[in-house]
Amino acid sequence: MYQLVRKFLFQMDAEEVHEKTVHLLKVAEKSAAGKSLLKMMYQVRDERIETKLWGITFPNPVGLAAGFDKNAEVYHALAALGFGFVEVGTITPQGQPGNPKPRLFRLVEHGAIINRMGFNNLGAYLASQNLIDYAYADIPIGINIGKNKITPNEHAASDYSKCLDMLYSYGHYFVINVSSPNTPNLRDLQETESLRSLIRAVKDKASELESRGAKAKPILLKVAPDMADEQMRDVVQAAVAEGISGIIATNTTLSREPVQDHPRANEAGGLSGKPLEARATAWVKEIYQEVGDKVPVIGVGGIFTGEDAYRKIRAGASLVQVYSGMAYQGPGIVKMINKQLLQFLKRDGFSHISEAVGVDAR
Repeated sequence: MYQLVRKFLFQMDAEEVHEKTVHLLKVAEKSAAGKSLLKMMYQVRDERIETKLWGITFPNPVGLAAGFDKNAEVYHALAALGFGFVEVGTITPQGQPGNPKPRLFRLVEHGAIINRMGFNNLGAYLASQNLIDYAYADIPIGINIGKNKITPNEHAASDYSKCLDMLYSYGHYFVINVSSPNTPNLRDLQETESLRSLIRAVKDKASELESRGAKAKPILLKVAPDMADEQMRDVVQAAVAEGISGIIATNTTLSREPVQDHPRANEAGGLSGKPLEARATAWVKEIYQEVGDKVPVIGVGGIFTGEDAYRKIRAGASLVQVYSGMAYQGPGIVKMINKQLLQFLKRDGFSHISEAVGVDAR
């Protein structure tokens, strides 16, 4: 049915469709009956795919990546759609409009999306108000944090610390986002010494908050797929040495090689979707081989099917996230992936999803 609806939706501006979708989810979220119906239609519960990391229970390994629920407005409805966890944001200390529109483009023939949103959000304070009842979502809620566009890189640590200060009481885990290509010079923060300094500042803020009674939370790093092998190794090793709790691989890519024949290929921004799948999976494998015995890896990029998700899990991902895949496959994507994962586990003789993590990377 979604494929029929998609034909109509894809005639509309992509960002307008996103806004309308968020509005519909807000309506569903206000109705107990509506949420119950969504749960009945979309949730898959099975102990074989339940995952535990950092003392947190994920009912299944399929999450929603940051960028959809930017202001933490509809995570309860998204939980009802069957997601095992939802990452909200990216959230900056002060609200900001992001880049000029249009800034979101579909490349339908390639199953891809280009975005140059630019961390558009309403700011950390409003997000904190929306997250007050995060503990009742029945799934873990992650919070992806970034810096404001006008903040120079030499003061970036202050922005990340401000976000943590306002939001630390509300999420199950946090993500330092230095890998979006849509904020000028943000990726420069992935330079090893800059990254070490940033992580130290964020960890120091977390320790300060914990000394005042806050519960300790895992802090993860999201990396870009456009680094050379040596730089990626330096980045993840430095992050782990500084006490990071996990690596999310990967953000969108600036490469246009897989879609260079498309008329939208020259649009500025990060490319996501199917063209990123192989590249992101290769990075998951390499990062797992580098630090997988120390911290978990979350795989994201081009996941449209259970096979895509399972490939990342076998490459070393303990959890996976979707985004573009939901735009193309619709709200049933999580149910489909989880059912297929259960089939693959049975086929390969695994009694639990954790047994499949990294089997192709050893």
